[in-house]
Formats: sequence, C-alpha cells, structure tokens
Amino acid sequence: MKIAVDCICCGSNNLRKTPAVLAPFVADRIFGWSPVDITAEWGLRDIQTGVAQARCASVACDECGVMFLDMRFDDDELGRLYADYRGAQYTSLREQYEPGYGKRNEALLEKPAYIPIVEKILQSHVAASPVVLDWGGDIGLNTPFASVASRHDVYDISGKIPVGRARRVDVSCMASDYDLIVCSQVLEHVANPRGLLHEIAAVMTTNTRLYLEVPYEALIQRLQSGEVDVGPKRHWHEHINFFTPKSLEVMVSLVGLKVIEIGQLPLLVGETHSVGLYLIASLS
Repeated sequence: MKIAVDCICCGSNNLRKTPAVLAPFVADRIFGWSPVDITAEWGLRDIQTGVAQARCASVACDECGVMFLDMRFDDDELGRLYADYRGAQYTSLREQYEPGYGKRNEALLEKPAYIPIVEKILQSHVAASPVVLDWGGDIGLNTPFASVASRHDVYDISGKIPVGRARRVDVSCMASDYDLIVCSQVLEHVANPRGLLHEIAAVMTTNTRLYLEVPYEALIQRLQSGEVDVGPKRHWHEHINFFTPKSLEVMVSLVGLKVIEIGQLPLLVGETHSVGLYLIASLS
C-alpha cells in the first residue's frame, strides 16, 4: 500500500488533505486490522481512551475535482478485499461490522433494472450483435447486450464463475476484435484508474468503443453545485475514488482516448436510487 502524492486522474500536485478513517470492514478484510477499544486499564500515559480506528486521509484535487482516499492499495491487497466478492465469507465479515448488509447484498446479486438504459445509450455506437468484453464484470450478469452479443468475455479478479454464455478471460489471452469494452462501476474501486485505462486501451482497435460508468457520488454533486455546507469526507469504504465529469474526461484523454459522449444516468439497484456518470470513448 502506498500513499498518493499526485492526483490519480490528472497528475496535479495541487491537492488538499483532510483526516478520515478507513471503514472497519475494509481495514479488517485487507490488513486484519479491527477497531481497538483503548481503556484506562491499558495504563497509557499520553494516549487518550476511546475506540481507535484505521487512520487515513481524504484528498481533493483542485485541478480536476476528483476526491480520493490517500491509501493506494496494491494488487495483493485488492485481491484480499475482492476475493469471492459478495460471497459467503465476504458477506459474513461485512455483516459483523455493518448489520443488515446481508439483506442489501441480496439485491446486489440481481440484475440491475437500469441496464436497458445503458443499452439505449450505446445502441447507436455499436453493432446489433457486438463482441463484448466486460472489464471487471464480476460474473457478467450486468453486461449490456449480454443476450445478443456474438461473444461475451469477462475479465475480473474475483475468481467467480461467469453466468450464461459469458466466458472468463485474462489479460494474456484477450482478443483484439472487441466492438465494445464495458468498464462499469469499477474505476471507483481501483488504486490506479489511469493505469487501468492504459491496459484497456491496449486491447482496443479503431472499431472499439469503450463504455465507462462510475457513481456520481452525492458528495461530489453537492460540492459541484456550490453548496457551502458540505464538509470533507471522513469515512472511506470500497469506493476509494469519487469522480467528477472533468476528472473522467481528463483521465481518458491522458491515456490517448477520445471522448465521444459523456453524461449522467439514473442508477436503480434493488430499491436504491442514485446517479451515475457515463463516458463513451474511442482510440484517438
């Protein structure tokens, strides 16, 4: 794990930091750190009593507006966090720290209701039966055009078995004939989103369209609207990057891709309504 010194999107060092804590579930899952109750019985002279949590910082870039966790997890650490993602062991540990998560997780295991909206956004950009790669697509349940794709590949670190006609691939055996590469609800989880986009760009051709989708986090929306009562982010969970439209556009251009379209869309997962940012890109 490293500590960020530059912006993860635009590379600027014009950054502001504020103290925050890492979610106990994430700290335990990655590092084996659980909260510690420091009592008077410890006999510590200079440390106050109370519950000690994993300390981190929120970082905001004044150039592109992205906000992110200062801790940048390495591949092994992310592997521990997302192994058998939302499986039994993952859910059990998270339920200990976040009672009620198990019930929410059930909704997350179903296909989101907003996928037809994504397909409508994309339909003018790809063929009727596209060759699709879902980068970070878990089991392929949420892949747009999955039912009509001429081939449906999934790349994911979770190790779970894909559903339906989807087949799992790794970077070493990816083809170069993709009409559509989907990277949906992934960039907010990764330590080096610009590096991930470089990897994706390497398997694109001039005929490939890239669809990116990330949450448009409520905090970022309030900050961009100019509300003055919004304080800094104090708690970090699995989403370690909060993107703005500008930060997505800048990051995409820095890896040699051209923005075709960018916008917002409603996200409906189970009974949870939120807003997402989407971006469609091609090779420059």
